[in-house]
Amino acid sequence: MFLYGVVNASPDSLNLDSIAIDAISATRRGEYLLNHGCNGIDLGGQGSTDNATVIPWQEEWARLKEIILALALFKVPVSIDSWKPEVTRLALEHGATVINAADGMQSTEMWQVAADFQAPIVLPFLSGPNPRQMELVKADPVQVMLDFFEAQLKIADRYGLRKLCILDPGTGFAPSNWPWEERYRYQKRVYSHLDKLRVFNLPLYIALPWKETAQHDELLEIVLRQQPEFGRGHYPEKIRRVESELGLN
Repeated sequence: MFLYGVVNASPDSLNLDSIAIDAISATRRGEYLLNHGCNGIDLGGQGSTDNATVIPWQEEWARLKEIILALALFKVPVSIDSWKPEVTRLALEHGATVINAADGMQSTEMWQVAADFQAPIVLPFLSGPNPRQMELVKADPVQVMLDFFEAQLKIADRYGLRKLCILDPGTGFAPSNWPWEERYRYQKRVYSHLDKLRVFNLPLYIALPWKETAQHDELLEIVLRQQPEFGRGHYPEKIRRVESELGLN
């Protein structure tokens, strides 16, 4: 599995170990990630949780500019985790190589940025606030994901970008307003049926569980047994150790 390690330039990030607010701390974080099992770096400057403060794109870019230049010096793939086309375009111009589309590519501007750079796109499923959709998600989340990806990939076809898409079930925080026990059951169901997303013949990308609980450990093992092509993690030593214990490397 190709593993992206997380560097967050947003102070709203839930994982405090991932936060880097300048080029020096980002370089230190990048060295740790790459020396302990990561193959690339995922960088974000805008928190995506419900509690995060949404900032203008200019402020988001100001957080990222010096950091992305520093991370590009590692000469590994760097993904930009953003939903703002202005930030995404600037990041690709300054050394990022992959789009981690936090909004699920909901704007034509984001598709145009991807087309201009011919950049790989991590395309996450969005559970969304729509009550009817949430009812469907509770009933059969995988089927809702299949419908979502089918619709989004039709848009990708219009830009000639289907082959550059990487599918993400969007389980990192979602559904964010559910109690943990409900999210745990939801994620367990999704992770146990990742094979159904293979119908599109595209690689899979999973934001890997990182909290130290028995349930998170169980979810991590379920995901790794499914052998997604890409993962995103905060603590690569643990991920690689579990892979080894499962005989997957």
